[in-house]
Parts: sequence; structure tokens; C-alpha cells
Amino acid sequence: MLLNDDQIALRDVARRFAREKLLPDYQKRETQARLDRALVKEMGSLGLIGVDVPEEYGGLGLSGLTSGLITEEIAYGDFNVSYIQLLGSLIGTIVHRNANPELARHWNCRLVSGDVIIGLGLTEPRGGSDAANLVTKARRVGNEYILSGEKTSISFCDQADAMILFARTGKSEDVARGVSAFLVPMDLPGIQKSRFDDTGSKIVGRGSVFFDDVRIPAEYLLGKEGKGFTEVMQGFDYSRILIALMCIAAASASIDEAWQYAKEREAMGVPIVQYQGVSFPLVEYETLISACRQLCYHGLELRDGGLAHTAEAAMVKWMGPKTAFDAIHQCLLTFGHYGWTKDLPHQQRLRDVMGLEIGDGTAQIMKLIVARERAGRVAVQYANGTK
Repeated sequence: MLLNDDQIALRDVARRFAREKLLPDYQKRETQARLDRALVKEMGSLGLIGVDVPEEYGGLGLSGLTSGLITEEIAYGDFNVSYIQLLGSLIGTIVHRNANPELARHWNCRLVSGDVIIGLGLTEPRGGSDAANLVTKARRVGNEYILSGEKTSISFCDQADAMILFARTGKSEDVARGVSAFLVPMDLPGIQKSRFDDTGSKIVGRGSVFFDDVRIPAEYLLGKEGKGFTEVMQGFDYSRILIALMCIAAASASIDEAWQYAKEREAMGVPIVQYQGVSFPLVEYETLISACRQLCYHGLELRDGGLAHTAEAAMVKWMGPKTAFDAIHQCLLTFGHYGWTKDLPHQQRLRDVMGLEIGDGTAQIMKLIVARERAGRVAVQYANGTK
């Protein structure tokens, strides 16, 4: 893959920011309860949030591939901070394509500048994989919608300034066809938040958000009523690729650190890198990580070309987090007992990456998607035990 001069320049800006500003304090930030908003604004000032958002909204109007390059560089320095760029591209695209122009301009300009964080409200307590089977309701009364229900497993649940909320406006038997999407400011009366004590990604702050007869103007509807799920969900092929790049970037950081340690650490008078039992596992995982990265880039190039990329996105969404977790685990072992301490970042990367083996689609769901793309819906029907 050949990059143009603009892509190389922006990638290099992101690389310097990630390695000089983010990487040194990656572990320190885990002790903080919230993401540093000044850091987010600095990212925005450097053009590192939502680079693919149109220029009319303050973005750079660049390709999805460029967005992937930036996401990867940021995640190398801090896996959790890279969520900001992920959401900038995913949410910015959803708002641009589905909101009315005035609403899109109001929120996207502030999103890419780092002045606001916009979360995604899809998952509910009754299940995450069955995403279309929602209970949260939006009832229209005059020029308003009234929102009632609960969303759970929401990233930045108590930090987001707004949320893309999926709610049922049709009958329950309509499933996806009865779901609409809304852009909901999070400071409205009737909204309450509850934060989880997660194993990793502490500064992201996952949790639940409760809507108790929350009123929003009708113009906050995204797209057409009853079409929100099918219209907005198309963006998740994009975010799945960005998620995979986040994970393999974290693994790449650990692999680089493991190589450096293996060259410096001696056993029986020679650097341990000379022992194949040390070097070969690192070679194997670097190979797998590189292969996954290239499939991510291929998927983004398909997207930028207006071509189908659902299968590729699902492939890297299950492969990326799993391969990254296994690679980081091997790197931790390379450091011996020192790797098991919290002095080193490998244990944190393990915990952070593990969350995305679950979030935004499990490996099992991703494999069903690939099977459906290759064999048609019959593959999914049989997988579900139906004919």
C-alpha cells in the first residue's frame, strides 16, 4: 500500500503525538477516572479527530484509510485515547449522513475540534448481539419525542456530551424496521448514568444510561422514522475495521518493546534474542499482526471505493482483538517475572484489548456475518438452528 504525501504527513503528526505525548503516561492515565478533556482538545487542534468528516464541519474530508492510519498511530501510544478518533469518524459520518444540516453542523464542528464527545447508545440489558431487538422507546407527541428506557455497556457513559440513541418507534414485531435513531444531548432532564467498574479501559468509563420520559425536539431524529437501524448500522462495518487497528496497534507497541528487551537482556552470556524460543514467537505474532493490518487497509480501501466490505470488516473484528491479545500475552511472557508486574504496560494492554473481544460484536457474531456473506442467509438460519 502506497501512501500519498498528505497521508504520510498527517500520520507522522499522529505518530509524534502518540509516542511523545501519549505513550509515556499511558499507565498513569489509567489511575484517572476520566479522560483529560485538554488532551482531547489538543488532538482536535492537530486535526486528529474525525479526519474524514467533511471540511464544512471542520474536518479534513480525507479518506477512511487515512482515518485508519490515524487511529492506529494514536492507539500505539494509548489504546483508550484512540476511542476519541474512532468515535470522531464513526459518529461524525453518521451525523453527516443522517442529521439535518443545522444539527450536523452544530455537533460535528465541535466533535472534530475536541470540544465534545458523542457516545453511541445501542446495547440494552436484555442482550447485545441481538442489537435490533430493542425495548427503549421513543414516542412522538407533537413536535417532540419522549424517550424511555435503558442503555448499557455505553462507552463514555458519564462523560459524553451527546449520544446517538437507538429507540423503538414502531411495533416490537417490526424488529429492525421499527427502530429509529436520535441525537440526544446528555444534559437533558430525566437522564441518569451509572458507571461500571471494568477490568480495563478505565478512563473510557463504560456504564448504563437511563431515560425517564426525556423530551427532545423532533428534528433530533436521524434519518427517517423507523429506518434508523438499517441506515445508521451501515457505519459499523467501518468502525469494526478501526477497532481492529486499535487492537493491533497496542500489540505492535508491546512487540516493539519485547524486541528491544530481548536484545538487551542476557542469559548465559548472550542476549536472549539469540534463543529461538524467544525470537520465533515474536516473529510469528509480528507476522500475524502485519497480515491483519493489511486486511484492515484492504477493507478501508474497499469502503473508500464504494465497494462492499462487510466480510472484511467482520474478519478483522474477530481476528484483530484475539490476535492482539495473544501477541501481548507472549510479549508479557518474554519479560519473565518482570513482565508480570504493573511496572510494565503489557498487563494493561491485555486488559484494554480484551474488552473489544466482546464489545461491538463478539467473534461468534462476526463469524456468522462472514458465513452469511459467503453462503447467503441459509448459513445464518442453520447456525441459529432454524430452516
